[in-house]
Amino acid sequence: MQLARVIGSVVATVRTPGLDGIKFLLVQPLDKHLQPAGGAVVAADAVAMAGVGELVSVVASREAAVALPETFVPVDHAITGIVDAVTHEASDTGAAT
Repeated sequence: MQLARVIGSVVATVRTPGLDGIKFLLVQPLDKHLQPAGGAVVAADAVAMAGVGELVSVVASREAAVALPETFVPVDHAITGIVDAVTHEASDTGAAT
């Protein structure tokens, strides 16, 4: 699972069977400091509620294919949650960031 920021949407009027009604969003993967890491990817919105600007959790590969209502559809990434908050302790000070 990886954190990502939704940065756009993707419109596809012709889809493979099993993807009808599934929203596609453009997400930017993030590093542990919530900074962009790598290129943006298209993710199927398995929670059906994510929108531009939101912080989300994303799974890839087989996990993405089984996250949707109809399993084993041909997707590489899926949004599995909308993240409300992220906290972690800094390794050198022990202080939460």
